Amino acid sequence: MQKELTIKKDYSKVGEGISHEMAADFVNAHAKMTKEGVTSYVIGRNIIDEILAQQGCVGIRFYNALNENNQKTLVYVGIDADGKDIVKKVIVLEDGQLSTVPAIVADRSNWEGSLWDLIFGR
Repeated sequence: MQKELTIKKDYSKVGEGISHEMAADFVNAHAKMTKEGVTSYVIGRNIIDEILAQQGCVGIRFYNALNENNQKTLVYVGIDADGKDIVKKVIVLEDGQLSTVPAIVADRSNWEGSLWDLIFGR
């Protein structure tokens, strides 16, 4: 019997720094394709830290979404080592019992212009 080799992706290592020039190329290419809408989002450190602090969280997944005002936004959720969204977390109640509650799922990204637009000519 032949065993199959399975390679597990390390989601904690997804992403890498890129040059400012490459970043500008990416942003400008997107701007040429879309011509309208949101150009950037601001997400505060506090909510990112809260998501990453959840048990077993190794990264964050960002979903494109529309908010209640039909405006583009992001919904973001922690992911575990298998790349699955963390949608529940276990807590300890006052009486010592374990309970499951919804995990942190976030929004309220804030769009705003930035120096990025000035620096890279958007």
